[in-house]
Amino acid sequence: MIRINWDEFKVYKAHQTQKTDNFEILLDFIKSYYSMHNPIDLFESLNADGLAKMMLEKRNLESAEDLEEYLFQSRH
Repeated sequence: MIRINWDEFKVYKAHQTQKTDNFEILLDFIKSYYSMHNPIDLFESLNADGLAKMMLEKRNLESAEDLEEYLFQSRH
């Protein structure tokens, strides 16, 4: 589990031109900045952060399995 560096996220987001959804950008940031791709690790890290947890709750993502399905759906 990692602690999300929100300052680095803001820099990453400023250079992001393709996506507008902050959650999608956050997922890309975590995958890129921390080289984290495992849905279980992703979920645990997001769930441990207050702001990221609100993003999960907004999308009704309550488990790593839910996040994995979300990631699969967003690729197609």
